This record gives sequence, structure tokens and C-alpha cells, in this order.
Amino acid sequence: MNMQALMRQAQSLQKDMLKSKEEIDKMEFTATSNLVSVKVNGKKEVLNVKIEAPTDFSGDDIDMLEDMIMVAVNEAFKQVDKETEKKMGKYTSMMPGLF
Repeated sequence: MNMQALMRQAQSLQKDMLKSKEEIDKMEFTATSNLVSVKVNGKKEVLNVKIEAPTDFSGDDIDMLEDMIMVAVNEAFKQVDKETEKKMGKYTSMMPGLF
């Protein structure tokens, strides 16, 4: 394989990788933990937090709610990572350390 063909192949691969990353960035992921639902985008930015809270909240309820939000956000980020690995894994196996 000559050097020009190798460069064209690398450019094509880079273009495909950027397209896949853009697709992921535009996707939305939602995770729910009991009374809390969190929506994030592929850039791992929280878009929405929805709380289905009972009317009689105490201090302990707030602490538990904070924990549920943390669990829901972390689950949403795991979904982003899973989708990223699914779409980008074929590229990273060829070029370790890229992502």
C-alpha cells in the first residue's frame, strides 16, 4: 500500500469517527431511580431533572433524594459510555488511547 492510499484511508477513518461522535453528542439518554428521572445528552450534559416528590418531605427525604439523583445521573452517563463504546469501539481497537 502506498503512502497516499494510507493517508486517504486515515482521513476517511477520521471522518467516520467524527460523524459517529457527532451522532452520539446529539442523542439523549434518560435514566430513572425511584422518584427521580435525569436526561443527559451525549456530551454528558444534564438536560433535565424531574422529581416526583411526595408533598410531605423531611430532611432525611432530601438526603435520600440527593442520593437518587446521583444514581440516576451516573446511570445516564453509563448509557452514554455504552453507546460511545458501541459506535466508537471499532475505531479505538485500531488506535489504542484515542478515547
